[in-house]
Amino acid sequence: MTTTETVASEMAGSPDAPAPPAGAAPLAGAAGPAFPAFDGPGTAVQVSAISDVHREVSYVRTIGFRPLAMDIWLPRTGGHGGKAKSPVPLVLWVHGGAFQLGDRRELPPTFPVNSVFSRLNAAGIACATVDYRLALEAAFPAQLHDLKAAVRYLRAHARELGIDPDRIGAWGESAGGHLAALLGLTAGREDLEGGIGAQGPSSAVSAVVDFYGVSSLPLMPPMQLPDGLLAGPMVAAVPAGMSLEPGPMLVGGSGDPELLEAASPLGHVSADAPPFLLIHGDSDALVPLSQSMILSQALDAAGIRNEVVVVDGADHCFFGAEDRIDSILDAAVTFLSNELSQP
Repeated sequence: MTTTETVASEMAGSPDAPAPPAGAAPLAGAAGPAFPAFDGPGTAVQVSAISDVHREVSYVRTIGFRPLAMDIWLPRTGGHGGKAKSPVPLVLWVHGGAFQLGDRRELPPTFPVNSVFSRLNAAGIACATVDYRLALEAAFPAQLHDLKAAVRYLRAHARELGIDPDRIGAWGESAGGHLAALLGLTAGREDLEGGIGAQGPSSAVSAVVDFYGVSSLPLMPPMQLPDGLLAGPMVAAVPAGMSLEPGPMLVGGSGDPELLEAASPLGHVSADAPPFLLIHGDSDALVPLSQSMILSQALDAAGIRNEVVVVDGADHCFFGAEDRIDSILDAAVTFLSNELSQP
């Protein structure tokens, strides 16, 4: 747990009041420190021979919403203790869940526990796994604002964490792959930065890995789920009349093609995009393989280096290819290692 930089209101006018914390937001009418817009990273705990973890780091605090947390996994030097001797690259991991479920600690059921984080650390790469607001907490672009705030936070604390602010990538699966792609494609878009969390540093990333993410919401077929899968307590809090389709729910319950397109990676491809690795099963019943193929074609047209890896017989989350999960994860880590090897 991190220590929140708290403020005593009675000290607001005192000449002995401490300087505002790094994440403090201005407090109207107060002469002293304000409430923090984010916490410091706190102290890391060793969790294995190769990893130290800063847990429950609140990278955003903003009125009316829960604090947004990340866990920061840092590689240990050769597994013998201590931090790496020089700044290391970092990858932002973005969980899936159709924009409706999941959190930063959960990997797909086909992945070994903590495998993404530990494999990155074993390769000498830090990993920040982040929570973001789900669709019924806030409509798009809130989710993208959250990820951009996470990247800015990590750059603002790069020296303290021992990470290289010039070598940051993004990796996500399903809804997280969609969001990681958007993060990579919208660097420099001031209208999509959002005003939450740390301000100032860039939110750009230098490489993207997208596992079976949606690239065009308007082109997605209707969701086909077994009867009763989403029922009872699972949907009890969904507002009456709200679509359970991930795309419309993401944009506030609308089926407006313009809103869906604005929330899709495909509409944001430009010549400024970073390199992409897209990995997708050819038997994916939730997100068709065509979603990765059309994004690859758009990246090709923009002159962006990209690769599509098709996993034979694999459904969503690579079900049906469990015996190849290790090689799939290794391919992603190798791509990120190569792309982030130099600033």
